[in-house]
Amino acid sequence: MNGGVLHFLLEFAFFYPMVMSLIWMCGGVLYFIRWERDEPLRVTPPELPDYPMVSLVVPCHNEGEQVRETIAHLAAQKYPHFEIIAINDGSTDDTGTQLDQLLEQYPALRVIHMASNQGKAMGLRAAALASRADFLVCVDGDALLDDYATHWLVSHMLESPRVAAVTGNPRIRNRSTLLGKLQVGEFSSIIGLIKRAQRIYGRIFTVSGVIACFRKSALHDVGYWNTDMVTEDIDVSWRLQMRHWEIRYEPNALCWILMPETLRGLWKQRLRWAQGGSEVLLRYGRKLLKWRQRRMWPVAIEYVASLVWSYTMAIIITLWVVGRFVPLPPSLYINTLLPQWHGVVLGAICLLQFLISLLVDRRYETRIGRNYYWMIWYPLVYWLLNTATAIVAMPKALMKRKGTRAVWVSPDRGLR
Repeated sequence: MNGGVLHFLLEFAFFYPMVMSLIWMCGGVLYFIRWERDEPLRVTPPELPDYPMVSLVVPCHNEGEQVRETIAHLAAQKYPHFEIIAINDGSTDDTGTQLDQLLEQYPALRVIHMASNQGKAMGLRAAALASRADFLVCVDGDALLDDYATHWLVSHMLESPRVAAVTGNPRIRNRSTLLGKLQVGEFSSIIGLIKRAQRIYGRIFTVSGVIACFRKSALHDVGYWNTDMVTEDIDVSWRLQMRHWEIRYEPNALCWILMPETLRGLWKQRLRWAQGGSEVLLRYGRKLLKWRQRRMWPVAIEYVASLVWSYTMAIIITLWVVGRFVPLPPSLYINTLLPQWHGVVLGAICLLQFLISLLVDRRYETRIGRNYYWMIWYPLVYWLLNTATAIVAMPKALMKRKGTRAVWVSPDRGLR
């Protein structure tokens, strides 16, 4: 590696997050102007021309602590025509017993018991086959669905027969620690803004596995969820869009979720997300080279660039560490990792991105601005975490044997 290469890596490490932030901010503002600015704040959604039956699907594995609350919120949906399908996927706690008890309380509830842990994708497949509806609203076992979320999701399905899926707007419930507060801002300023921007350029990287609505005929077209992918939501999103179905984002479809509030739990979650992205890239990357898949190119390029940036940062950090102990030629020597003027510029752009996203998102959560202060710590905690998980995830995805079933691993639900 000569000085020119190192200079290029340093420039890429600086300009990549800056350029992506500008793209996300511009895309988020354009989305707001096109779809949100003139939409009045509603206590209730607009009337729909029709109310087709919807299956509210909740796959469960060891969700005994929160399953009653989740089912209660599903049963409280204001949508007039729905059923609830809960899948007890080989739980080793009392999830199955609680679901059976809830059958008497909620007539709309149906329960499917799996004898052993088959994985979330298999549970979703079973629910889709058992469903009596054309549309499935899928939520996680810890999710509290807003009363009108189903209305908002179904409205897109009725608007166009080409819409295969609609991803909702997850909000963080547990906010007692710094990690919890950071994730409140992350889901607004990072995830929400990215989904808005991706909606502008035509393809969304993934629906939110915690809340998404699917058209059953579209799922049937692509063979439902694959059981050997560690993130079934990313995989099915890519396959649907590669079959030229449309995926949309609906910020009014709110869903309150629990997230990890320990570094160990957060590491496991983000490593799974990163591995899932690497798996779909490895499996479908060659197909994406075809001209007919050109609308997927922005999403794929964005993800590849993020991987390259992660490995670039790893090289820079490695050179800095080695330089502390071994004399390096001036062309390879990195004096410091502490922010210089580059860091000031990136920090300012980062805060601007957070500010724009919070201004856009406060219509859905009016007091979200109180978390803006904590976002100054986001680059330090999450950029390092996401870089590390991306580096570790790619080898894991490469070494994973195709066809290996992805089963449940109970996540860290944080502190409440």
